[in-house]
Amino acid sequence: MPKRIVILSGAGLSAESGLGTFRDKDGLWTKYDLAEVATPEGFAANPALVHGFYNARRANCLDARPNAAHAALAALQRQAEVTLVTQNVDDLLERAGARDVIHMHGQLNRALCAACGHRWDAPREMAPDDPCPACARPATRPDIVWFGEIPYHMAMIEAALAAAELFVSIGTSGEVYPAAGFVQEARAAGIPTLELNLEPSSGSALFTDARYGPATEIVPAWVAELGA
Repeated sequence: MPKRIVILSGAGLSAESGLGTFRDKDGLWTKYDLAEVATPEGFAANPALVHGFYNARRANCLDARPNAAHAALAALQRQAEVTLVTQNVDDLLERAGARDVIHMHGQLNRALCAACGHRWDAPREMAPDDPCPACARPATRPDIVWFGEIPYHMAMIEAALAAAELFVSIGTSGEVYPAAGFVQEARAAGIPTLELNLEPSSGSALFTDARYGPATEIVPAWVAELGA
């Protein structure tokens, strides 16, 4: 078993828990105008619409349960030095027992003050006039990285990739940067790379190995092969 593993996960990891994917034919971005609900400009123009969108996603997340793939990754983390990086904004990895998950796109269960930068645990429903607990200004927004914003924890992720012995991508489209570029960084460093996905991603040719199928089947099977 490799000593240091970096695992990037995307929407496909949580799809079987009932959380929607984004870029497939029935994904969320086919049903919503991302410029309206997932950009700073959209929030400035219609904060009520944006809060309504994320309130619905938060309720969906709170009612969801971790699946076998989440549980397998949490088990692997107990057996090896595993850095879990996720593009997902749900907390299903943590609820499955994973620790220190790096949420590069933020979290549904966290709130952010656009005025002072204070962060806190989000209630089930948020509204545009909610006051910030720190500065009291009505500038509350979801603590989500929107299009045009810089993903969180990039320096930490880069350091983990530089020290890794294996890079694994699970349930990602391979279309959203900078995460889509992690496999290229791993290849440049001579690190083996593995794609676990429902079907080949747009960057599948960059991986040295791949397994395809539902995450709840292929992720536990791969973890079992490692002996975790």
